[in-house]
Amino acid sequence: MRRDVFQAIADPTRRAIIALLATAPLNLNAVADNFEISRPAISKHIKILTECGLVTIRQDGRERYCLPNLKKLNEVHAWVEKYSKFWDSKLDALEQFLNESDSTKKHNKS
Repeated sequence: MRRDVFQAIADPTRRAIIALLATAPLNLNAVADNFEISRPAISKHIKILTECGLVTIRQDGRERYCLPNLKKLNEVHAWVEKYSKFWDSKLDALEQFLNESDSTKKHNKS
């Protein structure tokens, strides 16, 4: 299955893992120690994050370290920004319409 960054951030545990790794790379056990779910469940989340390109694994001796690749979140930012601009323009137009409508009502009452 092909995964994308939106699938990664859809899960609260994966978002928490991303936030955790944003502060420093951690080995898999250190990541798992921060959650009350099993190590295999954390490994599954890490696998999804890796498939999405948000995490890379670096082998250092016997340890496997998770390193964040937060640049992939730019894809999410760009998508959200596009819709943010769309809704800002719609809400600005609505505000202008309501202000004009209110002015017209006040003018007609006089």
